[in-house]
Amino acid sequence: CAEDNLQLANCTTPAQYFHLLRRQMRRNFRAPLVIFTPKSLLRAPRAVSRVADLSEGTFKTVIDDELAMRAPERVKRVLLCSGKVYYDLLEAREKRGGDPEAPEAALVRVEQLYPWDEEAIDRAVRRYTAAEDVIWVQEEPANMGGWTFVRERLQDALRDTQKLGYAGRIASAAPAGGSMRLHRRRQDRLIAAAFGDRD
Repeated sequence: CAEDNLQLANCTTPAQYFHLLRRQMRRNFRAPLVIFTPKSLLRAPRAVSRVADLSEGTFKTVIDDELAMRAPERVKRVLLCSGKVYYDLLEAREKRGGDPEAPEAALVRVEQLYPWDEEAIDRAVRRYTAAEDVIWVQEEPANMGGWTFVRERLQDALRDTQKLGYAGRIASAAPAGGSMRLHRRRQDRLIAAAFGDRD
């Protein structure tokens, strides 16, 4: 059945996009591939790849935080996200200061939402043994985006000492607020919630 082979992806780098398309064409079967990557990443200054990233390697369903992996015992919060919100979180983490070589928040990118790579997610979440909070972060309202799909799957990956949270917009009938000022205010709120800031 073709839907058993359906893939849903939200790439954060050109290399990931390239390897995803390459994997799709090299498979010995044809199945639907849905890519959520927005156009805004085309002009995002940090969404770049080295030539070596394109010529070598493969598509990664989950990209763990290389900085946080250097000192996983320092991580207090694991922020899982998909797509361009990663770059907003990365910028916010840098502005917050702290030790740049050992951040307290790990940014884990879920590049493929379906099929769900349970093993890779488990490995990423369980690596950070001191982290008590695992937060799913998304720009979309709660009834859109990945939250309703990933919630139960992420719950299964948690240790007994961890709790799952959500940082994103409240449920809404419309995907956008219709005002750039309102969008920025909501974006600031969800980034603050992701890092555990209190109002």
